[in-house]
Amino acid sequence: MSTYAQQLREVKKHDFERFLNLLGRFSVHLALLIFGLACLVPLLLIVSASFTDETALTLHGYGLLPAEFSLEAYELIFKQPDAIIRAYIVTIFTTIVGTAISVTLMSMLAYPLSRRDFFLRRPLSFFVFFTMLFNGGIVPYYILMTQFLRVQDTVLALLLPHFVGVFYVLILRTYFAGLPTEIFDAARVDGAGEVRIFFLIVLPLSKPALATIGLFVALNYWNDWTTPLYFIRDANLYPLQYLLYIIQSNADAMNLNPDLIEGSLPTQTTRMAMAVLATGPAAIMFLFFQKYLVRGITLGSFK
Repeated sequence: MSTYAQQLREVKKHDFERFLNLLGRFSVHLALLIFGLACLVPLLLIVSASFTDETALTLHGYGLLPAEFSLEAYELIFKQPDAIIRAYIVTIFTTIVGTAISVTLMSMLAYPLSRRDFFLRRPLSFFVFFTMLFNGGIVPYYILMTQFLRVQDTVLALLLPHFVGVFYVLILRTYFAGLPTEIFDAARVDGAGEVRIFFLIVLPLSKPALATIGLFVALNYWNDWTTPLYFIRDANLYPLQYLLYIIQSNADAMNLNPDLIEGSLPTQTTRMAMAVLATGPAAIMFLFFQKYLVRGITLGSFK
């Protein structure tokens, strides 16, 4: 039978352990808060610089608040608002449609690669992995798209290059291979075929991996400006990133010829404004998928 002194020592020990637990949790949260602020400050500096006068930015440097508020950079970008709106529409369309098609194709390719009883698993895996190590280069790529597929100046030129990413296929394959095989056996006993198993069992169980891969693919479509540089000459098909690149290039070129304009164009603040316009929607999209990101990468990682 414990004495009062023993009970008191146990209570003090329990209180001390709880204090240490609270202190540890507070330290972890404080460290994460500091790290989060350290990641947020550069974004705030970019937003602030985009609303700062070019001369004030040169004299005073970057700050969390604009040294001298100005909308000159955004006025330069939105000098032709129809072009910006059209570029947003093209980018949003290619991102949504391309991501949906890409995730569907890659998951349909990864599923048979994950099944050990698929008789073409080894040669197909070698073919997929080989394309990850070697490619034909830019010139054969350009010839294929323009002379054989003839998709230049079409939306297909923006969609096709990102339909299948080999690295993402391997991640999905590893994730599908980790699903319990007992579920597939039970479905086969009930008379389900492979197509039904894939759409009704595999895909619902793989939402974290599919959402993670979908986010990566969407970012690839959203940030792609080299594909329109190669294949798009029609201004109506310019995506956002490529249009912003053209605006910045034109501003730099005009600053090299001061006789063409009065004064100078705000090149530095224009870069910051373009970063805000380009990354803002992508950052909002990331907020909706962040709960799947870490879980999908962890569950779909290589063993």
